[in-house]
Amino acid sequence: MYKNIILFLLIFMVTTFSKSSAQEQQLQKFAWQKLANIPDKIGYAGSFAGVANEVLIVAGGANFPDGGAPWTGSTKAWTDQIFVLEKTDGNWKVAGKLPNKMGYGVSVNYKDDLILIGGSNEKGHHTDVLRLSYKKGEITISQLPNLPQPIANTCGVLLGDVIYIMGGIFTADAKTAATNFWALDLCAEKKEWKILPSWPGEGRMLSVAGALNGSIYLFSGVALKDGQRSYLKDAYRYSTEDGWQKIKDLPHAVAAAPTPAFSNKKELFVFGGDDGVEAPNAATLKEKHPGFSTNVLSYHPNTNDWLTNGKIIIDKKEDAVINPNGSIWAPVTTTLTVWKGKVILPGGEVRPATRTPNVLIAKPIKK
Repeated sequence: MYKNIILFLLIFMVTTFSKSSAQEQQLQKFAWQKLANIPDKIGYAGSFAGVANEVLIVAGGANFPDGGAPWTGSTKAWTDQIFVLEKTDGNWKVAGKLPNKMGYGVSVNYKDDLILIGGSNEKGHHTDVLRLSYKKGEITISQLPNLPQPIANTCGVLLGDVIYIMGGIFTADAKTAATNFWALDLCAEKKEWKILPSWPGEGRMLSVAGALNGSIYLFSGVALKDGQRSYLKDAYRYSTEDGWQKIKDLPHAVAAAPTPAFSNKKELFVFGGDDGVEAPNAATLKEKHPGFSTNVLSYHPNTNDWLTNGKIIIDKKEDAVINPNGSIWAPVTTTLTVWKGKVILPGGEVRPATRTPNVLIAKPIKK
């Protein structure tokens, strides 16, 4: 009997180790570097970002111009500047201005253009949908149909020729997060936003969207109940054939992680995010906040499973508390875009109220 138990344990251990080793070998790895800093010493969070005519664009966003924070009496200010980077070894240049100071909306790369959707500024939330083109060193801006309602802190993704927008908040002082699910077919003769059935879960803001193999995904986010935040780790998949389906929960919340998720055509990858662990302590930690999650999570649709897929590059110096921009942190509240086959994380927030001008670049390494 004891021999049978020992044999069973040995087989279990070998099988578990083999499975773990196989998963480790299959994990997508990334080589991390830095691009030139965005030309603002403070940096911005909530910027729109993407690619137009093969150049990298970062536009809008907000910061505390004196480098302060709400608890030091500083006031958030939005920008309308558009920055362009033409080469990976080049420097950013100012290429124009948005029609309004804006941030905290959705960015979508479509064909040779960059589409900016919704967002907010000091006057409130907006319905604007703008299409940015870049030719011969100049930005041109055209208008697409406005959103059904003003929205910010939302997420969205392109699948084929259709833009999908999910969640957010309708006003800056919203007590609950939204359950909106909107779609715009960019190839339709008459372009108009359609209101679709919502996912079978709580309203949320600061979620991560994704698109893979004909489906779109909604990961994590923050729910609001009477204005109080709760961090979510549930996840959903949507297709036009099957509608919404709940999928496996994430290992932890990834609120405000760079969105949309990166796809290698097999899995979806979420970089960092706020897991909510330090959220109750943020008011007392202030500039001593340690920063946000560095985990790279991967969702595998074939097995409906999540794996931890390495870490975001960080390099925190001894003076990180008083000189945060001298260090490299994992950013949140920024857009993830893909440029020249590489993942780009431009700017963002690295601890509550602290922005960064750093631009991280991650090259997927072939398995």
